[in-house]
Amino acid sequence: MGKPTRVTNSIRALRFAHGEMTQADLAERIGVTRQTVIAIEQGRYSPTLETAFLIARVFAVGLEEVFQYSDEQS
Repeated sequence: MGKPTRVTNSIRALRFAHGEMTQADLAERIGVTRQTVIAIEQGRYSPTLETAFLIARVFAVGLEEVFQYSDEQS
């Protein structure tokens, strides 16, 4: 067995690319707490599919531009 699969995200980069949006700003726009945004951004929590789509919609990008799935074995 290899390493488990991993989902990464580009939320921090997207926040800065969109006028340095704060974690609190994003949280308010998607209806979660700032702590939830922090946990998602740091990869400690996987959002629901609905929340993932809301995040992508805030940044006006596709889901694949926010979340990346890698099953590569390093």
